[in-house]
Amino acid sequence: MVETPNHIEEEHNQLLQTALFRHVPPQEAEELLPFIKYGSFSKGDYIFHEGSTDKCMYLLEEGKVKLTRESNDDRVQLLSIHSRGEVLGEIPVFDPDGGPRTASAVAMVNGTRVGCLDRETLFRWLNKHPFVAVNMLQVMAARMRANNERMSDLVFKDVPARLAKTLLDMAMRFGKPVEAGVKVPHDLTQEELAQLVGSSRETVNKALMDFSDRGWIARDGRAIIIYQPGMLIRRSRR
Repeated sequence: MVETPNHIEEEHNQLLQTALFRHVPPQEAEELLPFIKYGSFSKGDYIFHEGSTDKCMYLLEEGKVKLTRESNDDRVQLLSIHSRGEVLGEIPVFDPDGGPRTASAVAMVNGTRVGCLDRETLFRWLNKHPFVAVNMLQVMAARMRANNERMSDLVFKDVPARLAKTLLDMAMRFGKPVEAGVKVPHDLTQEELAQLVGSSRETVNKALMDFSDRGWIARDGRAIIIYQPGMLIRRSRR
């Protein structure tokens, strides 16, 4: 659950590194920080639910979160993964009709921490500092561009190309250098990885085995070590 407002000293507040605050002068960010409600979540906890009607925008301070949708027959689709510094759940905040949430947000790791900004507080602050709205537009434009690119990939690219691109994206966002290459801890089940690629588990596993046989990657539990990123880049473009 999200806790009551709690001020955190500016120099220790990682929320200042999120997309919303990154280019905001500290003295102006300080006006808003005391109104942010903070919450910590364990792995598997829901931060918000699909269909709910709250009007909060969430700032991911620490951890990792996945966005999911559920069908009428209880099938779950993984939409995207988000990490520290990203904005979540902004659609109901800026939707003039106040529609419900289009996805659920689930903590992927223990110690996931988010800040919550209610719509009224955010809009009062944006009215006072309208240039900050440009930052929000840039965040949403980048999100829209990524969604459009993913839809195009589903139409024009085969599964190995989409998988290669997904691995490279995760490497850029979550990867850690190791002696052999880049270790990418994705924290996903095989089914979730397949959903992220937009294919079946069997087809994605076949592509992973092919990449492994070629020496491009190695699987290590819920992590992948990338040995030859250049080959994945080349495959992602075919």
